[in-house]
Amino acid sequence: MTEKQDAAPPAITPRTPAPRPDGAAAAGPVPAPVPAPDAAPTGTAWAGTGAAGNASAPVEHDAGHGDEHDDEHDYAPRKVRLTLSRIDPWSVMKMAFLLSIAIGIMIVVAAFVFWYALNDLGVFTSIDETIRKIVGSESELDILQYVQRDRVVSIAMVIAVIDVVLMTALSTIGAFLYNVVAALVGGVHMTLTDD
Repeated sequence: MTEKQDAAPPAITPRTPAPRPDGAAAAGPVPAPVPAPDAAPTGTAWAGTGAAGNASAPVEHDAGHGDEHDDEHDYAPRKVRLTLSRIDPWSVMKMAFLLSIAIGIMIVVAAFVFWYALNDLGVFTSIDETIRKIVGSESELDILQYVQRDRVVSIAMVIAVIDVVLMTALSTIGAFLYNVVAALVGGVHMTLTDD
């Protein structure tokens, strides 16, 4: 029993240094690592050993409150104030041209569907009969001749072409006018947010 207590602890021998990549000799023996404590205090983390081999001070962590703090402050919406000082007329012309073509196609398709719906409901025939009763059966006025399908679709296509030309031209001229006015008054101020 006493022999075990009197026995000296084993000596810690320093490690031999590893060779350096540049071929230079190491400055001296590498100190032996300091054994870690048996139990670190609750809520602390040991940062490791310093250059001299001594354990540095523990780093404190605020446990339980970091997530709530991040939820409250990290996701707040940011606001940015910008000024629209110039519009590129070429990009406006391209966008207006494509949008006007899409609107023109919608006009033609809508006229085609609208004509079929009214024709199936008999609206054109009812209007023709009502006009003949008012004017007289001997009248040469024929409403059905003016509301034929081909004529209605042709008129819709003409309106679509006019829409493409006017919308493209007016949008481009509007971009030029905006640039002139923005050079005088500073443009349109906008406030953007990332929420």
